[in-house]
Amino acid sequence: MIKSASRYIDGYDISFKKTAWDSIFVGLDSEIYQVAANNISYTKERASKYLYSVPIAKNPLVLVTKKDSKIKSLDDIGGKKTQDDTGTSTAKFVDDWNKKHSDSPSTIDYSGEDVAKRLLDLDSGEFDYLIFDKISVNTIIKQKALDLKVIDLQTDDNPNNYIIFSSDSGKLQGEFNKAVKKLYDNGTLEKLSNKYLGGSYLPDKQAIEESK
Repeated sequence: MIKSASRYIDGYDISFKKTAWDSIFVGLDSEIYQVAANNISYTKERASKYLYSVPIAKNPLVLVTKKDSKIKSLDDIGGKKTQDDTGTSTAKFVDDWNKKHSDSPSTIDYSGEDVAKRLLDLDSGEFDYLIFDKISVNTIIKQKALDLKVIDLQTDDNPNNYIIFSSDSGKLQGEFNKAVKKLYDNGTLEKLSNKYLGGSYLPDKQAIEESK
């Protein structure tokens, strides 16, 4: 996505470095990185510190369980255990659910594992359910042939993914947003979605047009 957008951005030499999830924001804060990408969703806390791009994909949260699990919906996670990482929007999602269901909260095991390992652990029965983004979940389940079921969640949460920029990278953010709009309009964004995400996960055009 960033590579495709960079074709429409002049004056920047963009290089890539793979890093752990919790190092992304440390890197932005310390000016090691100017741009970050990792299925990043919108939160008010992040928006107060970093600059968001226009949405690059529609990627709603889903509930994942074993196929024989008694968990059929979000209403059934009380008293059950999940895995997550610190500082994620999905951990906050469960925390917010627990606040509304304090009589029977769900337990979060902060494992620090990536989502592929978490899905493998879920498949082997180490915990009861996982909440994560739909694109990653469907891709990994297919690749690993896992015996898991995916349940769509009806939530009011923003379902989009974004690229984020350090607070002093406003010019680059603006150029990137223009490039994404071009990729959307010329059909490249949909081609990238189908090729790398396994389907058309385009954000709503209105969301791209209205974002600054």
